[in-house]
Formats: sequence, C-alpha cells, structure tokens
Amino acid sequence: MSDPSIKVALLGAGYIASWHADAIKRVKGASISAVCDLSHDAASALADSLGATAYTDLDEMLENDPCSVVHVLTTPSAHVDPAKKIIEAGRHCYMEKPFCLSSEDAQTLDALAQSKNVKLGANHNFTMLPGYEALRRDIKAGKLGMIDSIQMNWRFPLMPLRSGPYGLWMLREPQNPLYEIGSHLFAFLADMFDEMDNINVRLRHPTTIPGNVTHFQGWTITGEAGSSAVNIDISLIEGHDDRSVTVRGTGALAYYNYAEDVYRLERAPMLDIVTGPLALQLGQAAQIAKCGVVNASRQFVSLNKLAPFGLSMARAMKSFYGSIANNTPVDRRLSAGLATTALRHIEDVMDIAEPILEKAQPPKIEIANVENDNPTVLVIGGTGFIGRHTCHALADAGHHVRVFSRGRVSGFDRPDGRITGFTGSLKSREDILAALEGIDTVYNFARAVENTWEGYLENDVGVAKLIGECCIEAGTRRLIYTGTISSYDASQADRTITEDTPFDENLEERDLYSRCKAKCEEELLKLHREKELPLVIARPGIVIGEGGPLQHWGIAMWRGSTSCKMWGKGKNILPFVLVSDTADGLVAMMGADNIEGESFNLIGEPMLSARDYFDEISKAYGVKMRAKPTPTARFFVVDLVKYFLKVTLARKKNITKPTLRDWQSRMQLSPYDNTKSKQKLDWQPEADRASFIEEGISGIALFGVEANKMSRPFEE
Repeated sequence: MSDPSIKVALLGAGYIASWHADAIKRVKGASISAVCDLSHDAASALADSLGATAYTDLDEMLENDPCSVVHVLTTPSAHVDPAKKIIEAGRHCYMEKPFCLSSEDAQTLDALAQSKNVKLGANHNFTMLPGYEALRRDIKAGKLGMIDSIQMNWRFPLMPLRSGPYGLWMLREPQNPLYEIGSHLFAFLADMFDEMDNINVRLRHPTTIPGNVTHFQGWTITGEAGSSAVNIDISLIEGHDDRSVTVRGTGALAYYNYAEDVYRLERAPMLDIVTGPLALQLGQAAQIAKCGVVNASRQFVSLNKLAPFGLSMARAMKSFYGSIANNTPVDRRLSAGLATTALRHIEDVMDIAEPILEKAQPPKIEIANVENDNPTVLVIGGTGFIGRHTCHALADAGHHVRVFSRGRVSGFDRPDGRITGFTGSLKSREDILAALEGIDTVYNFARAVENTWEGYLENDVGVAKLIGECCIEAGTRRLIYTGTISSYDASQADRTITEDTPFDENLEERDLYSRCKAKCEEELLKLHREKELPLVIARPGIVIGEGGPLQHWGIAMWRGSTSCKMWGKGKNILPFVLVSDTADGLVAMMGADNIEGESFNLIGEPMLSARDYFDEISKAYGVKMRAKPTPTARFFVVDLVKYFLKVTLARKKNITKPTLRDWQSRMQLSPYDNTKSKQKLDWQPEADRASFIEEGISGIALFGVEANKMSRPFEE
C-alpha cells in the first residue's frame, strides 16, 4: 500500500472481530487504533491485545480517534445506523455480512457513501478466494460456454441450534439463518447473475429451540437466472461438510469447494474411448492434488492462520484497503452494489418462505404475572448446556431464578415466569452485587475460552474469585461452583477416583482448561477457609443429553459428524452422566445440610465405553461411525511438533509444552466412585441402561433430526 498511516477502528468486539483484526495486521500500512463495543470489558480486552484505545460510544470514538476506516461488526440489525454515522463523518466503512437486512437500506448506504466520496465495502469474503477467482476466469474465458445450471450448497451443521447459545442474533427469528448463512451463497449468485426469477422454496427439518422459535434446518431454493437453472441447498443438520458451487456449461463443468478452496474444471478428454476415461480421472486428480499441495503449504507456513476462511478474509482486506490507498473502485465482489443484489435475492426468497415460517411458529408463551415473586437463586452462565437445564430444574422445583448474562438473555420463557434475566459484566463488582440482591443461592457455571494461561487467570480465575468475594459481601447463603473432573489425573486404570483423590500434582503441565478450573477451586477454597465463603463444588462427568453436542471432546477427537479418533482404544468405561441427572444433583446441592467446603463428583453409574457410545449412535441413527482407536502417544507427538512450530516460526511465548500424561489422562482410564454424591445429596442417577441410552443418545435428535424421522435407504 502507498499510504503507511491508515488507522482502523473496529465497531464490535465479538467473535468475528478477532478475524478482522488478524486480517488487518496483514495489510501493509494499516494499524488498529480503536475498538468500540457497548461492553466496556469486551472493548478493553480486545483493545488491550491490539494496543488500541477502547470506547463504548461510537460518537465519542469518531470524535476523538484518528481512524480513517471503521469495520462494522455489530449484529446485522445494528448495521445501518452506525454505518450512516461513520460515512457522514467522512470515514471509509467496511461491513461484515449480512451487509444489512434490506436492499433499500443497502442502496441508501451506497448512495450516501458515493456522495461523501468514501469507500464502502461488504465482507463477502468467500468470493475473494483463489479458487473462486479461477472459476470466474474460466467462465469469462468461455471455457464453460453457456451456463446451463448452477448448484450452490451450504451443508454444514449449525451447532447452536442444538446446544446454544440461543441468544445469538442468527437464532432470534426464523428468517435470520437465511440472512446470516445464505449471504455467502447469494453473494456468489449476485456476482454471476443479476436476477433470479421463478423462485420456489421448500423447507424441511423443523426444530423448535428455547425461546419458542421454530427454525427449518433445510432450505431448498430453486429458480432461474436467464436461461440458467439455479439450485440452492442449505442443510444445517449434522452431516458431511459440503460447501460447494457446481457450474455446468455447454463446454465444461466446474466444481468449487469454497470451504477448502479446491477448484477443478472437468472437460471431455481429447482421447479415444479406451484411454479417455483414465485421462479424465487423472486430470481431475492432478487438479485436486495441486490445490491440496498449495493449500497445505500455505497453512503450514502460516500455522493455519491462512486456512481458507482466514485466507479469504486476508485477501478481502487487502483488496479493500488497496482501493482506499489507490483511490480505485471497490472490487465488485466486496461492493455495496453486489450486496444490494444479494439482499434483493434473499428478499425474493423470503416473500415465498415467510408464510411457511409464520405458520410453523408455536403459540406465544403467556407468562404469568410474577411481579411480587423476587428471584432467590442466581445462575451465572445459565445460557450454557448444563446451566440451562439447571435453571429449568430449579424453576420446576418451585424456585425463582435470575440468570446473569453479559448479553441478551433469551430462551427462558415459561408460563410460570420463574426465570428472568439480568444483564451485566462479570468484571464489575457493582453489577455482580446488584444481581445478588435478594439472592439466597448462587450457581457459577461461567467459564472463559482463552489461548493463554494469563488470559485464563484474568478472565476465568479472576472472575470466579470476584464472584466469591461478592457472595461474601452480599451474605449469600451458598455458592455452588462447577469445576471439572478433567483436573484429575485419570490415566491410572488401577486407581479409583473419589472426591478425596487429589488433583494432578503436575497441573502446570496439563491443558489450560483443566489447570484453570483447578486454580478457580483453589482460590475459592481459600476464601472458604479464610473468609467463610459458603462454597460447594460440583464436578460433572462427561455430560450428554438433550441440547448437548454430538461431538463431545471428552469422548474423542472429532474430525466431522461421524468421524473421530478415540482417546486410546476406547474400551474402558467412561464417566458419562445425563444432563438431567446433573441438574438434579446441582439442585440437591442447594438444599443439602452441612456440605460447605465439600466437592461432589457428579458421575453416572458405570454404563458405556466410547465404543459402546458409538455403537448406540449407529443403531439409533443408521449411520456408520468411524471411530478410530488412536494411541495417545501419537496425539502427543503431533502436539509436540505443533508446539515447536509455534515457538520457532510464530515466536509465540508463554504457551504450555505438551506432555504425554496430559494426553493419557484424556482416556479417563481411572474409574470413578459416585457414592458420596448419592449418599450426601440423596442423588439417584439413571441406572437402567436402556433408559440411559434413550435419554442420552437415541431420543434426543443428535444429528438435528429425531432418529425415527431419519430416512434410511435400503431398509428391509
């Protein structure tokens, strides 16, 4: 770039912001000067990591920060107004997809940007990948001839539909997945064709999520673009990843896998009928092999930072910032014009789909008037898998629950109105104390997801300690903290683990999560001893059940919906427990007498090994699970190689060196004794194998569809 001083601001500090930040770092001459988010903690955390200034108000940032470009990374419903302010202030604006939620708004923003002579871009980043550029070149060069049909697929599981968090914008309304996910496909379509007519829509695989919203996990959209047939298939159930574009022309067929950035062109061989088929297949193999070698080399050198999604983001940023530096038009694929066309296509589809979506929605839940019923239980981290079940178990038992969350609290609508939300920051003593007003018992399920030990110390251990201190100050009767059994050394088959078993004596050599949870317990127990914090600790096992993930990493290392590498041979009994039993145990901890300072391993009865688990999935859903026994030494060696690459190539510091024992412990070779939990809590986990399998595996739509509603070809 010719301009060495482009200052960039990020509006929004959520998940996608880190991807934008990494891509901006690769743009020569650009640097991030500010991060703005309604959450001061979120803005500060990201800004501190980037050496930028944190803001919580867009107007203040525009007035005080020297940024010339602002990336709009807020929820899609909050794109338009901030973008107008940014453009009015004379700053360039780059917006995460979906660009906005109407083509009219998109046109308005485009016109405003042109009038202010600033650049406006939309992050349809998959359109910037090398493979897609090859497809575009071949179409323009006439290699495909006249286009007869185009098939576009997004067949990729949407995990939040099954296990949350259900408060995501994408899940709030039944049409939102089409805007969020379909934007990728309609960007391809808008780039190739301006119009689509004769649209038909078929919806399948309905599922109703907490929050009383019914989503369709399958969208089949057909239409015509001129003389070309258009077929779009979106499937969000568990299954093999197929994110691809296939274009059939009179001269050739092109296939593009945009998730892996693999492109191949198939044309009739110029040989006879004997050698032709062989030449055709060898040619296809050569194209795929070339893509594989190039991609693998790029990912190796970048330590996977430039895998297709990261690469597409980096190329999109480079292109957009190049248009700023050189004062050239924004690439069509990133332009507001293309975004407008894509939104118009989505609106045309929604005109047909909307009546179907509306008809499928369940009746609105009428909530009882509970103004005089003040919550007595506070659940922190209640929007997660175990937390959500515990909230409802508490409410079913007659308690009134307040759920503490950083963002919007949704999915807890009940006719009895016994669950309400509280929005605040877990780093704010004032917010925590306000949430504790009138509270008798606190459940802390909160956990951070960090890449460094320092991050865990600040955002998990520090937060757990602050919550404990606030409970003491507020006079809370009991704090129930959820740790993890992974803090134990479970690599010894000849040792039974009880609550008296000490944690791994070399925890500093274990994975960061296990180490962090043990440190949280240590700090809370110190508060219990020194300041009489009324603490009880729960350590759930491998929790399964409704709303839980199919791909549970306590069972195996997953490589897809039906493919995984087991920790070791997979023959030993694992510490499974049903989520309903876990919630019952946690509720029992609130009422049990004289258990302060104690811990409880919530482990179900010895039931299934990893192999048993996969066998039961195969029986219930008619799918062959590829569960490969894998020596833990192999995991260790691979991890060790990655460690040295990070240290030597990426110059990363303060990362944990892998150990063989850490990997061995993941096998959970040690059996667990749940006697204490059963005796002191009067807890009775499911003991019947058939009932356990029904509730934990076969009866919960693990793949997004109920087992008895899945099509099974060739059944006798």
